[in-house]
Amino acid sequence: MSIQDLVDVARFGAKVEFDDEYCNRVEKSRALVEKWVAEERVMYGVTTGFGALCNKVISPSETAQLQRNILLSHSTSVGAPLTIEEVRATIFMILQNVGQGFCGARLETVELYRQFLNLGITPFAPKEGSVGYLSPEAHMALVLIGEGQAYVGNELLPAKAALQRVGLTPTTLSAKEGLVLVSGTTSVTALGALALYDMRNAAKCADIIGAMTLEILKGNVSAFDERLMSVRPHAEQQATAANVRTILKDSEIAAHFRNYHLQDAMSIRCIPQLHGAVKKTLNDALKTIEIEINSCCDNPIIWPEGEDGEAISGCNPDSSYVGIELDSACIAATALAKMSERRNSRLIDGNVSEYPAFLTGNPGINLGLMIPQYTQAGLLNDMKILSHPATIDSIPTCGNQEDYVSMGYNAVKKAGKVAENLEFILAIELLSVYQAHQFLEINKTPASAAQAVLAEIALTVPYINEDVYLYPYINNIRDLIHKQKIVKLVEEKIGKLL
Repeated sequence: MSIQDLVDVARFGAKVEFDDEYCNRVEKSRALVEKWVAEERVMYGVTTGFGALCNKVISPSETAQLQRNILLSHSTSVGAPLTIEEVRATIFMILQNVGQGFCGARLETVELYRQFLNLGITPFAPKEGSVGYLSPEAHMALVLIGEGQAYVGNELLPAKAALQRVGLTPTTLSAKEGLVLVSGTTSVTALGALALYDMRNAAKCADIIGAMTLEILKGNVSAFDERLMSVRPHAEQQATAANVRTILKDSEIAAHFRNYHLQDAMSIRCIPQLHGAVKKTLNDALKTIEIEINSCCDNPIIWPEGEDGEAISGCNPDSSYVGIELDSACIAATALAKMSERRNSRLIDGNVSEYPAFLTGNPGINLGLMIPQYTQAGLLNDMKILSHPATIDSIPTCGNQEDYVSMGYNAVKKAGKVAENLEFILAIELLSVYQAHQFLEINKTPASAAQAVLAEIALTVPYINEDVYLYPYINNIRDLIHKQKIVKLVEEKIGKLL
């Protein structure tokens, strides 16, 4: 499975089916658990307690109660809930985790979760207070047993009523299932994948918007020359420069002003270098995320080979891989945003743009686009705070049985906010680019790719000469970025961006 598969299910409502191989892997693993329970083997989390209680043996008669108790005792995350798409992504990851064939959950349990995705029932899961896993997943799993709350569409109902609404009935969990459903990197990978998906899309938009800013600010495209890129052969730097060259190749404006400036400010001429470094970091994170999407992150794992198989206890639920990558991605996305804000500052500063101050035709009584740059500054300050890495921290839990804690969950949780802020910062830059075009005094056409973007914006955003309510216009442009409309319009004109 790819990050696109996860997003298709979580965000776009793609249906989920199990093939025969999936079912066979799950059933084979489950058969071993049932055999070992019948033999009263001592296995962590199966016939024992959890964490610091791992030395407490649980009798077969107490197994069902233990699974229920796991969910009830672990459902302690608090605050605002995860979004519907974040919960759907986490459930998708639980299905992937169990489907590797090393977890030992029953097929009927994951089948019920599959129906949640396909029928539009989404457990309510508060998002604050996880160190890597457990609590949000426990809130989700409560709905399987008829406890907690769930959304049907956008309506929040008690779990039993939600299940009844879509024609489902609660289940009773069996040995090991409580642990399977709360343990692992499932929520970390889910939230990290969604944030990374949006960051990567935003990085493509940054190339587009940066090129459009260069064009309207009469920038010098020689800074993107292929020869210049060849002597510093970072692949992402070369690709970014190629994107800008391709976007502007048919721009009459760029051709006319090619030598207007001997050298542009860093926020213009350094686009390949900064954007390239950001993409390198995001590409590295993608490799890690897609490995994690296709991993088993349970503990213990049910190893089926050998004379009678084996339950192997370790710590695959540790979320350091994804957490460290998303901490790095937050830093990268913030770097992208800081350059966008600087480009926007040049657009609205009449001293350097050579357009009216704040891109308004009647400055003084009108403030024009002065204050959106303040918004960028506030958003960027938040991003800088959120770029402090979560994964360098560790607060021991579980009576020191878990004396090291990855904090990967907090890394990916803040990454979602960083991605959203980046989209808004880019949207404000693009709003300024759009408004600047009304003041261009030469009869030269923008690049065809830029024209397509400008025409799309014009459907919902007017040229502004008198102060107006800007909030909806910023949101409209941000939606074009978030929903990949900007990238699609440009790629229809120039082909796939690198």
